Amino acid sequence: MGIQSAVNRPFIQPISVTHSDSNPSPTPQPSSLSRIEVLVAMAVTAIVLLAIARLWLYVTAAQFLPLGWQLPLVGTGIALGLMITGVSGLVYRWWPRYQASADIYLAMVLPSLVWPDLIWLGLLPGLSEELLFRGVMLPSFGLNWLGVLLSSSIFGAMHFSGTQQWPYILWASVIGVVLGISVLLSHSLVVPIAAHITTNLLSSVLWKWQQA
Repeated sequence: MGIQSAVNRPFIQPISVTHSDSNPSPTPQPSSLSRIEVLVAMAVTAIVLLAIARLWLYVTAAQFLPLGWQLPLVGTGIALGLMITGVSGLVYRWWPRYQASADIYLAMVLPSLVWPDLIWLGLLPGLSEELLFRGVMLPSFGLNWLGVLLSSSIFGAMHFSGTQQWPYILWASVIGVVLGISVLLSHSLVVPIAAHITTNLLSSVLWKWQQA
């Protein structure tokens, strides 16, 4: 999913596609943040999430999930990220409330960024969020369905930025479940990290390209 934990950040940024004519009444769009504001927010958010992960490990004595940087797992994560991006694009197209919710974030964050900045938009959230939510929280709650649901619910709640943003929160929670399941199946953190980075990077590039 962005930087919405400091500016109330996304998890997954949707592909911007043809807008549905059944959109709800227009939602007031916030002013676009400056490039410096976005980059600083991303960096600060990543540092805060990593600090929380470190503190969580210290307080709970939980074991950090191994990364497992094998090439096949990286490929699996990229493939999962491509699938998530595609499904997110369909959700964006056919669920007007989600489209409106996502557009608030996209219009606030992406316009001021230049193309190389999108690399950081993929890397920083992809690494810091996955290290915390799937690398630390999930093992501490339990590598099972209950752990997946708890960590995904907290992950979704992190994206709260107002009651009108509930579709974004719901979708982030669903994606959190998908990423959590990928951990249960692969026993590695590299799959959700690669998927998260791929999704954020690809969807941001597509949105910028369509707006150009």
